[in-house]
Amino acid sequence: MTPTYDKIHNRFKLNGLHYNFEDLKEVAYSLIKEGEAYEKNTGNFLIDWLNNEDHLYVNTSGSTGKPKSIKIQKQAMVNSAIATGDFFGLIPGDRALDCLPSHYIAGKMMLVRAMILGLELDFVEPTTHPLFNYDKKYDFCAMIPLQLKNIINQTKNIETIIVGGSKVTKPLLERIRLSGSKFYETYGMTETVTHVAVRRLPSQIVEAEQYFYALPNVEFSQDERDCLVIHADRLHDEPIVTNDIVELNDATSFQLLGRYDNVVNSGGVKLFPEQIEEKLQVVIDNRFIVAGEEDEALGEKLILIVENPRDSIESIEKRVKQLKGLTKFELPKKIYTIDRFVETVNGKIQRDKTVSAVID
Repeated sequence: MTPTYDKIHNRFKLNGLHYNFEDLKEVAYSLIKEGEAYEKNTGNFLIDWLNNEDHLYVNTSGSTGKPKSIKIQKQAMVNSAIATGDFFGLIPGDRALDCLPSHYIAGKMMLVRAMILGLELDFVEPTTHPLFNYDKKYDFCAMIPLQLKNIINQTKNIETIIVGGSKVTKPLLERIRLSGSKFYETYGMTETVTHVAVRRLPSQIVEAEQYFYALPNVEFSQDERDCLVIHADRLHDEPIVTNDIVELNDATSFQLLGRYDNVVNSGGVKLFPEQIEEKLQVVIDNRFIVAGEEDEALGEKLILIVENPRDSIESIEKRVKQLKGLTKFELPKKIYTIDRFVETVNGKIQRDKTVSAVID
């Protein structure tokens, strides 16, 4: 029988203590009244989860548009938790670490997974450098790349770590490659109740995967733009059409090529900034993006924008031109610098606004 949102698993623990449905309400009120800011957010979510409504509202990050509040069915969140548990083989009594903020879907889902699957959840402040008992063994944890970058030397006792929210950079991939844990890059969004697909990253104990693979009860197709369409009726009533261009391997796996919104059409050649950025990571230390700028001859020309570089534009240009693996079309025609990228409230780069800031 499928668990429902109005029940708490009898093996669930929060910071070492068992709580049933009614007990958890008291915990929520206490967090709101006496807790730190991050604890108040958790208390507010628990109040929403434990009320009599069958839905709640979640804020999107705003990385691909204006932040907005969307309605999500609680049972969809339960179904997502079960799919994650099935995919990763999580069982009641497994230990999980939550270091994500509870006001976004990723942090909320860590709590839901624990309550539904019967996990023993340790909840810590969601900073960019999470502090927890590094000697304690955990079965599961979710992080953003910046968190993982800062504490990867302390993750040896975490068996499985899922990473999402932004791109996993090549320098971080190299550090992951030397680690003894299992790492998975996630694909998903608020509308899909976090991840609907994951891709294993290379470490000391596992090989990398080329494709993202669907969680249980999720399938994929493409629209006329070659963008991914997600079919997950246990999470969302209608198919979800994305702006992510993919190469579909089969109905349950795909390779991510880039955002439809970001594609640069330069002289009739379609260029995917995300793929070019991956190649450029080996020669540029600072944060950067690749984008398109209007051009009279080409329609669009490829540009490179570097945030607060330590080197001169000439030095960066020289290294880029010497980089093997870039085609002549992938060479930026102009390099800009900016003191700081335009970001969302949770640190994601807003590409369009950043490009406007350097061009206008």
